[in-house]
Amino acid sequence: MYLDDFPFDVDPILQFKKWHQDATTEGIHEPDAAVISGINEDNFPTSRFVLVRRVDEEGFMFFTNYQSDKAASFQNSPNVSLTFGWLPMERQVRILGTIEKASAKESDEYFASRPRGHQIGAWSSPQSKTINDRSVLVEQYEHYENKFADIEVPRPSHWGGYRVRPSSIEFWQGQRDRLHDRFLFAKSKEVWSVERLAP
Repeated sequence: MYLDDFPFDVDPILQFKKWHQDATTEGIHEPDAAVISGINEDNFPTSRFVLVRRVDEEGFMFFTNYQSDKAASFQNSPNVSLTFGWLPMERQVRILGTIEKASAKESDEYFASRPRGHQIGAWSSPQSKTINDRSVLVEQYEHYENKFADIEVPRPSHWGGYRVRPSSIEFWQGQRDRLHDRFLFAKSKEVWSVERLAP
C-alpha cells in the first residue's frame, strides 16, 4: 500500500499510534522495541534496544537504570535518536529529539505496575558495571528478595523513566523497486510541518 493510498494523519504522534497499533494487530514481536542512540563522552554513537512504554503529545517514554552507560550518554548530550523497525511490515519510524528524565511520580507509577521479580531485579543489577560471574547477580537478587519479603518493593532512586521529546519524526514504508515512501514531520514553535522525501 502506497502512503498516498490512505489518510495520513497531520499529527505525527497520532500517526505513530496508528502504525504501532497495526504492528500489534499483525503480531509483530515486541512492537514497543526501539533503538535509542546517544553520544558517549568519547563522542562515539552508542545504541541499544529499549521498550517504549508510553507515547503521547509530550513524547516517547521508556524506563531504565540511571547509572547505566546509556544514562551516562544522555548526561553527556541530550540529543538522541529513537528508531522503531517493524520489518515484516516494511515500516520504520525514526525520531530525533532531546531526552529528559521523567518525573518521580511517573517513574513511581510505572515501577509499581511491574512484576515483583522485575522490581527486585532493578535493585539487584549494577547495570553496565563489571562483575566476576552470574553468581553476583543471583546473590544480590536473593538479598533484596529477602529484604523486601513482607513489604512492597520501593522504586530505587537509580531507576526511572526518560522521555524523548521529538523535534522530527520520519515515517518510512517499503515499496517495490526500492521506490519507498518517506514522510518527514518537523516541529517548529510547537507546530508540525510535513514533507515527502525521496527514498
